[in-house]
Amino acid sequence: MTKLPFFFLLLLLPLISAEIKTLKITSDSRPMILFERFGFTHTGQATISVSAVSVVSAVTNPDPSRLGFFLLSEESLIQVLIELQSNPSFCVLDSKYINRLFNFRNLSPAPHSSFNHSYPITSPNEYSLFFANCAPESAVSMNVRTELYNLDDGGRTKDFLSAGLTQLPSLYFFFSVLYFAFFAFWISICLKNRKSVHRIHLLMGVLVIVKTLNLLFAAEDKHYVKVTGTPHGWDVLFYIFQFIRVVLLFTVIILIGTGWSFLKPFLQEKEKKVLMIVIPLQVLANVASVVIGETGPFIKDWVTWNQVFLLVDIICCCAIIFPIVWSIRSLRETSKTDGKAARNLAKLTLFRQFYIVVIGYLYFTRIVVFALRTIAAYKYQWVANAAEEIASLAFYAVIFYMFRPVEKNEYFVLDEEDEEAAELALRDEEFEL
Repeated sequence: MTKLPFFFLLLLLPLISAEIKTLKITSDSRPMILFERFGFTHTGQATISVSAVSVVSAVTNPDPSRLGFFLLSEESLIQVLIELQSNPSFCVLDSKYINRLFNFRNLSPAPHSSFNHSYPITSPNEYSLFFANCAPESAVSMNVRTELYNLDDGGRTKDFLSAGLTQLPSLYFFFSVLYFAFFAFWISICLKNRKSVHRIHLLMGVLVIVKTLNLLFAAEDKHYVKVTGTPHGWDVLFYIFQFIRVVLLFTVIILIGTGWSFLKPFLQEKEKKVLMIVIPLQVLANVASVVIGETGPFIKDWVTWNQVFLLVDIICCCAIIFPIVWSIRSLRETSKTDGKAARNLAKLTLFRQFYIVVIGYLYFTRIVVFALRTIAAYKYQWVANAAEEIASLAFYAVIFYMFRPVEKNEYFVLDEEDEEAAELALRDEEFEL
């Protein structure tokens, strides 16, 4: 693996919410290993412990000064890229733009071969913690423990969340309360309109409560990481409910898009196939998400898992659009023969609005939120998370309002007064996709 593509990829990686991590590296010959990316304040500290270090070289005894750890700021990353581009054989440990921590000359003598030290961060910034191996044809094995944190309350407490993510526990808890209120309101609407409640409305209610629990467990997960450096098992509950929530969300969008339980009590074969494709893909996407979140970038296949997650997410986002398009076209064809122009126009308008809302939601959460994470200063990374949750809440509110259980749902309303105007509107090509 060359160094340049690796550094270019680093520019696109999201900020990592560091926690206390104990990692085992075995016979790794990569020239660069990224461990963490963390936003430090002026009270930041980096504690690194290595033990059971061994270096095997196919050439000669490697120079221990050619292997070591360093911190690299976001601004200095560009300068290091220029150095590597002008000289591909350049060792990054010789760069004047890095913050050297230690190299293997600082290790205690064999057989212990260990090192443990804390480094104060004198210049607040976002830094990436790297290990560099500039020894030719050599492989490294070692146990590494990292603690990256900021000191609060006059240096009395440690905050293991990055400077831009320390607000996440409060943010997620706030939104979990909003979703719980949303769920209570949805239940009250369903109870008031019991005769108009369909199975899809019950599924939508389940989606909201799962989203509520997902945010609550996310808040607990981030809180324990912030205070203790470890999630204390809350990450397991978070991943479980995240998986259920994402599968339910895509399923609800597909079922609404097909008109299931509103227009018809069954799914056609092609619609079933979409569900059978999307759900297994979401299983794969969530496996990738767990690997990305729990292992960190130090594993060899971390980049591959990021690519898998991105590809699967794009496929799923495209797949859920098809049922909506099919329903719009089917309704348009039906409108030419059944003589119920006003009713069909209402249905088409509703589906067209639904199509626009889904496209807007997917675009915002996949493109705009990513852009916010990329351009926001490291201290304001939480803004991207807040924007994503606000967009999600707005999406839920709009969709639930459009398809709420009411006695005269737009699916069934008949307005004979505007029948002629509706027929003219249906001849227009604005509903063609």
